[in-house]
Amino acid sequence: MNNVYLGRKPILDSNSNLFAYEILYKDENQDSVGDYNRHTSASVINSVLNKFCTKSLLGDRKAFVKIDEKFLLHDLIFTVPKHFFIFSIVESVEMNERVVERVQHLHQRGYELAINDITLNEKTRDKYTAIFNEITYMKIELDEVTTFRTTEIIREVQQEGIKIIAANIENSKKYTLARSLGVDGFEGYYFSKPKILINREYLPSRENVLKLYDLLVHDRNIDEITSEFEKNHEITLYLIQYINSGIFEFDTTVSSVHHILTKVGRIPLAQWLMLMIYSKSVSKKEKISPLMLMLRSRTELMENILKTIEPNAESNRLGEAYFVGILSLMGTAFGQSLDKTLREMNVAPNVKNALVNNEGLLGDIYALILDIETFDTEAIADFARKYYLDKDTIEAVVLESMENVNRFEREFTAQK
Repeated sequence: MNNVYLGRKPILDSNSNLFAYEILYKDENQDSVGDYNRHTSASVINSVLNKFCTKSLLGDRKAFVKIDEKFLLHDLIFTVPKHFFIFSIVESVEMNERVVERVQHLHQRGYELAINDITLNEKTRDKYTAIFNEITYMKIELDEVTTFRTTEIIREVQQEGIKIIAANIENSKKYTLARSLGVDGFEGYYFSKPKILINREYLPSRENVLKLYDLLVHDRNIDEITSEFEKNHEITLYLIQYINSGIFEFDTTVSSVHHILTKVGRIPLAQWLMLMIYSKSVSKKEKISPLMLMLRSRTELMENILKTIEPNAESNRLGEAYFVGILSLMGTAFGQSLDKTLREMNVAPNVKNALVNNEGLLGDIYALILDIETFDTEAIADFARKYYLDKDTIEAVVLESMENVNRFEREFTAQK
């Protein structure tokens, strides 16, 4: 039986709020992720609905899934629940009479449709004019060089009620270009790049700060306090920044949140938390960010993959894995490169080397997480072989992480 890989890529609106995912699919018989056909589309949808559980994979969001002409015209398409998926028609589909009629029929039945990853110009715009009334989204690829005419065409399409999503935005340069063009959304992990988030604060809630304060002043068990910090990634980021402010001089490097709490002490931490309560760093109307969801995913994966490889890993070892996950996006949260952030910190060498050089098991796991995010299935398979994991193990860990991240977001939202 072949290895099957299923991944999801975030799609954000113009305010950088996560509103949907693109579902990526690949098996060992495919040469690339782009080899989409009727079988592939059906496999993706079947996996989401049955094997992976829609709620676990998507939470409360819809999924863009690529479809070709054969799947579009096959009556199997009408068996797909319309409230889970957005059909994204690949560029190779010709707009002939049968295709236009099928698109109109799907629209009448309440399905949402999109055009997938095209370079938008007069030619491609004219190609889809016949179905402008039926299309909700158009995903476009951006060239390095765009013209004023590109902006005009985007405006023309938007005036038809179609939302433009800039696809494959993975760096600050493309993000800046996309914003200048006035698109309605972005697909990709650009939000994990420091330049995007300069001067942007990630704000912990008052309730969580007060809960931690209560644990500290009532002399609760250090493991319980550590666990509560590790549930609150925003506060942990501020904690790491705090201990590197010059107030403390540790005689040893720090390698985990537990280690920090032991070194700093309960009273100084409680005092610091009270300062947060009265500062502008605490928000009354906070909204969870895609970066925090990504941070949650990374810490989940770091710990769970380590436990898979080292079932008897002790709490300090798991704490190091969590620390690698939390530090991996700290530079982004505070608007600077990871290298610069780590140079300013007194971090244990094995943690630092895992992040900078992918050294050791923690470094291998961190590299794997980046491969999962970029859907590098060959690298994922290499990791599984290196650590003698069967083909379903990593898939199960990734799915568990998705479930936990979705649960985390639901619980966060329910508190508001």
